[in-house]
Amino acid sequence: MNQEEKKLGVVSLTALVTGNMIGSGIFLLPSAMARLGSLSLVSWIFTTIGSLFLAFVFSKMSTLIPKTGGPYAYAHAGLGKALGFQTAYCYWINAWVGNAAIALAGMGYLSVFFPQLANPKTACFVAIAVVWLFTWINLKGIHAAGVVQVVTTITKLVPIFFIAIFGWFFFHADYITSSVNVTSPALSTFDVITQGATLTLWAFIGLECATVPAGSVKNPTRTIPIATILGMLIAAACYISGSVVIMGMIPNEALQNSLSPFADAAQMIFGNWGKWLIAFGAAVSCLGCLNGWILVQGQIPMAAADDGLFLKIFAHRNRNGVPSYALLITAALISLLLFLTISPDLVKQYKLIILIATLATLISYLYTPVAEIILLRKGAFPFSRKSIFVAAIAIIYSLWAIVGAGTDVLAYGAVLVLSSIPLYIFVSRKEQ
Repeated sequence: MNQEEKKLGVVSLTALVTGNMIGSGIFLLPSAMARLGSLSLVSWIFTTIGSLFLAFVFSKMSTLIPKTGGPYAYAHAGLGKALGFQTAYCYWINAWVGNAAIALAGMGYLSVFFPQLANPKTACFVAIAVVWLFTWINLKGIHAAGVVQVVTTITKLVPIFFIAIFGWFFFHADYITSSVNVTSPALSTFDVITQGATLTLWAFIGLECATVPAGSVKNPTRTIPIATILGMLIAAACYISGSVVIMGMIPNEALQNSLSPFADAAQMIFGNWGKWLIAFGAAVSCLGCLNGWILVQGQIPMAAADDGLFLKIFAHRNRNGVPSYALLITAALISLLLFLTISPDLVKQYKLIILIATLATLISYLYTPVAEIILLRKGAFPFSRKSIFVAAIAIIYSLWAIVGAGTDVLAYGAVLVLSSIPLYIFVSRKEQ
């Protein structure tokens, strides 16, 4: 197999986008939205439209700057070295901290089949082993990781679509109409939709993943835009259809208190074995998402290191063209974080860190359309009023999403962003 054949094509790259977007969150999202009421379903419309504008921006930028690094590459080109480094730094932290959470969530679903994983210590060490397994797969080359991503993405989509299709036979419209706004004290329609959009936004994190490994993609200027839009639409179809059907299958009060809404719905449709079906789908969903994010987490620091904005060790490739040291260092950091989370006292802090890390991803969602407008106005690319309009909407949506994260998260997120400044000074001096 030559080097071109080893690269990611439309199918594997679409699977990367869809697989990285659909992780563990979808299996709990209906319960979280039920606490707001069925009005929160409208949030999906705004989130999907806003995310679609972001997807268009990333697709456009991938054709203008077909370079490995995705959000980092775009921020570097349009906003300079300092904000380029900040984007790489924040995105990298989000990737590996998020991977620790995904690995633990996967253990939770696997405990249905292996009760020993209910023990925190056992779950921790198995999660670490799984992280290193997928790290090893990624070290074998991006093609091997792509194959795994296609298989796991198809496997995870099957149970979700089963519920989205067969759930309509158990659908009760009055469950939707009788619980439009269940907030107490009652929030305004706008506030319910805004809070719902904050919840649904997290489900769309990962829509930019096709742009990150651009140097390992076949015909990137064509493949990346197709994979980005198609992958996002597939994920959106899963989210919206699953949420609507489950809200119409389970009474609102019961849904609010459900720890596994998809499993409850599957049990209604398929009987007792439905629980096993969803547990299997959820476990595969987590593992496939973990594989995809491990692929991504090595590409961002590698791209920055190639430009002298990360330690050179992150730029090292093995014989398969994979940033091996970046993957190994990051896997070690994930293992350390998983080990630390054995203590129940750290759980609350850990959840906060995950939310802050997700906020860090939103930084790249804001910087990318800003970078596009700057590059267009500078004449780096042919001027387009349509592109300016799309980028402007993406900026407004990103700002709305960031503000919607809440003041506490914004405060801690600001500390994370500011911490990039001394690190940038250190790296810049090291590379001079």
